[in-house]
Amino acid sequence: MQIKDDVLAQDGITLHAGGKSLIIACGALAREILALKKLNGWEHMDLTCLPAIYHVHPEKITDAVETAVLKHKTDYAQIFIAYADCGTGGLLAAKCAELGVELIQGPHCYSFFEGNAAFEKISEDEFTAFYLTDFLVRQFDAFVIKPMGLDRHPELRDMYFGNYEKLVYQAQTDNPELTEKAKLCAERLGLRFERRFTGYGDLETALAQV
Repeated sequence: MQIKDDVLAQDGITLHAGGKSLIIACGALAREILALKKLNGWEHMDLTCLPAIYHVHPEKITDAVETAVLKHKTDYAQIFIAYADCGTGGLLAAKCAELGVELIQGPHCYSFFEGNAAFEKISEDEFTAFYLTDFLVRQFDAFVIKPMGLDRHPELRDMYFGNYEKLVYQAQTDNPELTEKAKLCAERLGLRFERRFTGYGDLETALAQV
């Protein structure tokens, strides 16, 4: 199924309900999880996505995950949560433990795409880095520029990003068009550009256990 303009990721939709395992995912991971399903032949795995905009509203994630788990728990033998902590301050992990479901280890998607072990090693040296994934490059205006009000007040850019030194594009795919767009994102923020091909990192490792 082709995702056009990330509609699935932003609005939330369930695919192939009724399977043995269900992935409840951040919509920002929809394209990647579908690609992994196809690549690995994970026919036993269904996917439902919560709105990707929760990426910038982490206070909504825990309740939304709980609602989704309770809605689907009688229909699946296993449910897995394709979120890391994602700014919930440990609340999501605590709720998942209460509900008896697992989630991806790590603080956020930038860490598990890099690989949690690798990200932990470099994070102290990159505390002035601003990260983008494939999804965030595609949705840069909707998930960075507009939420920060930079479309209305571009003069705020240096206040927000003055302490950052570089933009790191964590590329899940080899896509020259996305790389060029990521370079433009760095220019718009006044940051040095760096591209690192991460692939799917610990996302694939975690889903392989489901």
